[in-house]
Amino acid sequence: MFVIDSPIGPLGIVVEGDAVVGVRFGARPGESTDHPAAQQLRAYFAGELTDFSVPVEMRGGSEFERAVWGEIAKIPYGEMVTYGAIATALGDPGAARAVGTACNHNPVPVIVPCHRVVGAGGKMVGFGGGLDRKRRLLELEAKTALTRAWG
Repeated sequence: MFVIDSPIGPLGIVVEGDAVVGVRFGARPGESTDHPAAQQLRAYFAGELTDFSVPVEMRGGSEFERAVWGEIAKIPYGEMVTYGAIATALGDPGAARAVGTACNHNPVPVIVPCHRVVGAGGKMVGFGGGLDRKRRLLELEAKTALTRAWG
């Protein structure tokens, strides 16, 4: 694992081969590197990158969790989707809480943007990295989207 500094605290990035297999909040300082994942995360936090292209390998999780992570990966930069909308997209409208649990188990947060998943009515609820980090990520994306739209 290597660690980068970010506006939401140190992030540990686990890479095996060419693929990112984990992102950890609050990692202790460790080896730094110029791996493409580190470069892309730094560009994301600088507001210069809106779509990650590094290979990601989602390990573990149930079939349902992997399906949720697939839906999360489709959420466009700067947008939000509710837990209920993801449950409905997966064919089980009553599974909003299970979607929340799957989001919490996302092994590659930020790159697979579970922070873009919110409660009904846009309510800020749940996030494995804490609500402050979720809010800051959403604010970063909103600011970057506005800057790009309005110059």
